[in-house]
Amino acid sequence: MRNFTSVHDLGDLKGAIKEALEVKKDRFAYQHLGKNRTLLMIFFNSSLRTRLSTQKAATNLGMNVIVLDVNQGAWKLETERGVIMDSDKPEHLLEAIPVMGCYCDVIGVRAFATFENKEDDYSEKIVNQFIKYSGRPVFSMEAATGHPLQAFADMITIEEHKTKERPKVVLTWAPHPRALPQAVPNSFAQWAVAAGYEVVITHPEGYELNKEFTDGATIEYDQKKAFEGADFIYAKNWAAYEDPNYGKILSTDRAWTVDSEKMALTDNAFFMHCLPVRRNMIVTDDVIESDRSLVIPEAANREISAEVVLKRILESL
Repeated sequence: MRNFTSVHDLGDLKGAIKEALEVKKDRFAYQHLGKNRTLLMIFFNSSLRTRLSTQKAATNLGMNVIVLDVNQGAWKLETERGVIMDSDKPEHLLEAIPVMGCYCDVIGVRAFATFENKEDDYSEKIVNQFIKYSGRPVFSMEAATGHPLQAFADMITIEEHKTKERPKVVLTWAPHPRALPQAVPNSFAQWAVAAGYEVVITHPEGYELNKEFTDGATIEYDQKKAFEGADFIYAKNWAAYEDPNYGKILSTDRAWTVDSEKMALTDNAFFMHCLPVRRNMIVTDDVIESDRSLVIPEAANREISAEVVLKRILESL
């Protein structure tokens, strides 16, 4: 595997999950792959789990790790071609990228949607420039439209806890005070369908996601109906995708908050969320603190998903 930006890069998803469960049994078994190899992690946006889990995964594999926070530890970078660079950005990404490639063997990139231009966001301009110009394998640590490392960890977690071959997995929109990207829900929906689960997405009207990511899922606008008989509830906020409201908040209706009354409609479902989570906006305290909450095991599996991705990239070098 040369690059990793979506579920399609893994090939057989069931095989990748099986590999992840084996790696989890002995996460230091492949240190020979990373010996004298360097991972460069580039952050255009803030991070907690992604930064820690990916760095841990790389060290498990014997790699050296360099972490660059573009907003704090480097020049401001221009990303547009044809711009007269007379502002506060003294370096262009098209020079910076190949320079970065000189210092490493693998590059991880984290760059969120800006909501300034839908076409720019959904063309994945930043990560694709790294793929084109760095000369190195590149993997996404969350991009404008997807968060594949998170979705991979989510699938590992579901496989570890499911009690039936084809569980009902519900992705539910929940309120949030800020406009959030569609990256996590896009990837979760796409990966859950690829895993062969029964996938239901529930949200207020106007919050429809890009059909490229939700193909194969059922859309249900009645949240309580969607929860009926569910085995896993995955809560996440996202801003509107469809024009002319792209990137906008259309609702903060707290009737969509996941609470114990709604969880009682499920088949004793597990609760999932990628974190960080706004308590009593996205989910109530009692639900996230219950013994059916998987938010911590889910976060722990971020190390495993990153390690499998890095392992496969290193095996291709």
